[in-house]
Amino acid sequence: MTQVTARRLWQLLEPIHAVTYFSPEPLAALRSAGYRGFWMGYFAGRAAPLGPIGADVVAALFYNFDPARVARALPAAWDFAAPAAALAARQEGSTAALARLLSAEAPDADPADPVDSADPVDSADRVDPVDPAAVTRVADLALDAAASAPLAGRALFAANHALPVPSDPVARLWHAATLLREHRGDGHVAALLASGVGGREAHVLLSLGAGTPREVYRAARDFDDDEWAACRAALARRGLVDADGLTELGRVIRNDVERRTDELAESAFASLGADGRDELAAGLLPITRRVVAAGEIPLDSPMGLDLRVSA
Repeated sequence: MTQVTARRLWQLLEPIHAVTYFSPEPLAALRSAGYRGFWMGYFAGRAAPLGPIGADVVAALFYNFDPARVARALPAAWDFAAPAAALAARQEGSTAALARLLSAEAPDADPADPVDSADPVDSADRVDPVDPAAVTRVADLALDAAASAPLAGRALFAANHALPVPSDPVARLWHAATLLREHRGDGHVAALLASGVGGREAHVLLSLGAGTPREVYRAARDFDDDEWAACRAALARRGLVDADGLTELGRVIRNDVERRTDELAESAFASLGADGRDELAAGLLPITRRVVAAGEIPLDSPMGLDLRVSA
């Protein structure tokens, strides 16, 4: 299996999972469960597979969040609602969001959207409703991949893997996308650790390497000017950045992290074989186009995903 295929499947799967953080239905479901504010809902929902866990463990596993931000949400979240409530809210809300986005009633894509202009496929094709039978087949393929993916060293993936698999086809698709993105995410953390790049430093490398605006990290990852400068200075001392941005060594390190991440992600899809991976990618494409075209997931985010490529 090539690295391109592992990366392409991530590009197609990540938006399906990401509705959890950006679409109104899961956000409302987490609020209704009792969690206070976006970040308490975020950490409760994503950490719930681990049980009523505290901030230190979550900060370690999630790797790139400000520990103080995590500590403002956990373990206090479990006083408002138990992990089981968070699991139900995120799954039910995310399933409702995807069902809406894949239905005939979903809004047409904005013809001025850069996602459309960057893609040669006519925008009218991308907003056709998705055949429910196709959703079922894609969900089954993705779940087959996740079922055979190795658990060792992948705590977040293993915790999600232990959850019951839902019966509804759209819920199964979301569950599979969540499993596979957490499998990749655990591998990405391992790649960063092996390269000596801290979680907060990784944001600076991504911003300088991919051009993600610094303001994105200020808002979404609690970076102030002092911490950003400190991370950049630490990277500069190791020769990874200079006044102009990434150095040659910095580009090598960043590319090596991405290469290792792709290689570690391959194991999740190996059981499908080449034909199964091709079928999965082809089946995901119209689903992901539909999700991306709705515009609910921001083009610039700390996820490191270029939505123009996903669809």
